[in-house]
Amino acid sequence: YTVVVEHLPTKKLVGTATLLVEYKFMRGGHLAGHIEDVVVDSSQRGKKLGVNLMHALQSIGRDVGCYKVILDCSEDNVEFYNRCGFKLKEVQMGIYFPANETRKPRL
Repeated sequence: YTVVVEHLPTKKLVGTATLLVEYKFMRGGHLAGHIEDVVVDSSQRGKKLGVNLMHALQSIGRDVGCYKVILDCSEDNVEFYNRCGFKLKEVQMGIYFPANETRKPRL
C-alpha cells in the first residue's frame, strides 16, 4: 500500500510512504506490516505530512489485520517516529550488495 500526498495548487508530489504486508508463518499466518520509503519534500516539512502519512499507514495496517507495523530508521529519526506512536524495539541488521546498486531489477 502506497500513500501519496499531492500539493494541489502545484500538482507536485510532496510526500509518500509505503506499507508492505507479509504473512508471518511463525505466527500462524498472521499479517505484519513494514513501513518503507517515507519521504516528505523539504518544502513541506513541519506541516505534519509525515505524521499524517504514518497515521494513514497505521490505519491501513490495522484495517487489513496486521498484528504489528514496524519500520527501520536512522537514529536521527527515532524521535519523530516516537511521536508517531512507535517504540524502539530490537536491532536492525543489514547486508548490502554494492554491485547491485546500479543494476536494473529483473522481474
